[in-house]
Amino acid sequence: MTKSGGTTRTDGIHQALRADILGGRLVPGERLKFPDLADRYQVSVGATREVLTRLVAEGLVVTKAHQGYQVRPLSHRDLAELTQARAEIESLVLRLSVLEGDMPWEADAVAAHHLLERTPYRNPADPDRLTDEWSQAHAAFHHALLAGCANQRLLDAARSLRQEAELYRQWSVSMGNEPGRDVAAEHRALLDAVLARDADHAQQLLRDHITHTTQLLISCAPDQPNRDG
Repeated sequence: MTKSGGTTRTDGIHQALRADILGGRLVPGERLKFPDLADRYQVSVGATREVLTRLVAEGLVVTKAHQGYQVRPLSHRDLAELTQARAEIESLVLRLSVLEGDMPWEADAVAAHHLLERTPYRNPADPDRLTDEWSQAHAAFHHALLAGCANQRLLDAARSLRQEAELYRQWSVSMGNEPGRDVAAEHRALLDAVLARDADHAQQLLRDHITHTTQLLISCAPDQPNRDG
């Protein structure tokens, strides 16, 4: 196999394993053993190790001494810290994006929202899970909103934190259903504020959007909340 073919193969396994984690087919806290994964995805142990290393960097997998790799567990403390970081950094990046973004950025945001609105949210055959297609469209929409920010360091930090939050957001659907929440309306309101160039309102909407999921998930994590703040 050529080097480019090997890289493509590894990328494919990375996407498959990532989709299985985000889709709940590999659950939070589950141990990820090299032989099992190599057999499941029909790849070498070396390729499996490379993919897991990438997923650790993305925040979807963790590694612990004497325990090896596992899907990131749900934790109140981790979720609280992640939410605080996202609420501060991601909302700041959106504010800068609204202030600095150009017309092509606006067009990209509108196009991403158009795709998100028309992508099935849940699979009728598995209604407790988000569809992989919607998850991809959702990530693309939020990335498009942030892309107007000219500060690449802040943008990279915001996107990294959002990536880490994907697992929690997926499980907010499967473990904390909330029929009264209108996620589509929240996304529409975000887009409207962005297009109106209302940086303050867009920033506050995104903070609310981020923290709402935390409130929804607080009863889902197996550990106890930190009542000291």
